[in-house]
Amino acid sequence: MLRTVEKTTKTATQGWAINFSLDPGNGAPIYRQIIQQIEYAILSGRMQPGDRLPTIRTLAVELKTNPNTIAKAYGELEIRGVLASQVGSGTYISDKKPVLDDDVLNKKIQEVLARFIHEMKDLGVDRRELIALIASFKEQ
Repeated sequence: MLRTVEKTTKTATQGWAINFSLDPGNGAPIYRQIIQQIEYAILSGRMQPGDRLPTIRTLAVELKTNPNTIAKAYGELEIRGVLASQVGSGTYISDKKPVLDDDVLNKKIQEVLARFIHEMKDLGVDRRELIALIASFKEQ
């Protein structure tokens, strides 16, 4: 069962969205999935230093999960220096970028690529068309 929740966080200067997609059946603990998704949001630039994360309780309600799970994810990221908590104010993205080892990064790339190729097949795009589309793609 895949639970997908979009939680938008905003700062005074910009609004970035972070989408949490939790899959209890994928083998990774829920807190690890939350950690990875926050790290990817930071690395992709969707979340910037100073951006405020949802409170533990708010996110737990949105994701329909135990607040201790969210607290564990936030706590681990805080220990790594990726997040900074300010009592009474909230949890924020710090200046320190997360570091992903090559195995984790390669696994994520493979997952994204497999999903993309599967979706293209579902749309009826064959291999040659897909290669041509990728070669001609220009980011807008």
